[in-house]
Amino acid sequence: MPPTSQLGRLNNGAPLRVRHHDRKVPETAVHFFQADEPPMTDYRERITFEPGKRGGKPCVRGLRITVYDVLSYLAAGMSYEEVLRDFPNLEREDILACLAFAAERERATRAAA
Repeated sequence: MPPTSQLGRLNNGAPLRVRHHDRKVPETAVHFFQADEPPMTDYRERITFEPGKRGGKPCVRGLRITVYDVLSYLAAGMSYEEVLRDFPNLEREDILACLAFAAERERATRAAA
């Protein structure tokens, strides 16, 4: 099993651990999950649904940027900083809200199955 290191604590106080494989954990990962930062506000304050915008898909704060767009950029390997640089209207909390939204949707999907 690869070694782990502690980067901080999750909102529930549990230690956040990252498995190290062949590559170093980027410093940006540490920045976005610092234990001394206040917990993110509820993602429902940032994720909006509007029937006439992007086909009613979940968007970030009423912008024309969908949760899917943000998650796709992250999945393609873009860092948080790159996403924020390419989309100056987005904020760090918007990215975290997209991740929280996806996690909640996955949890609800599993509960319904």
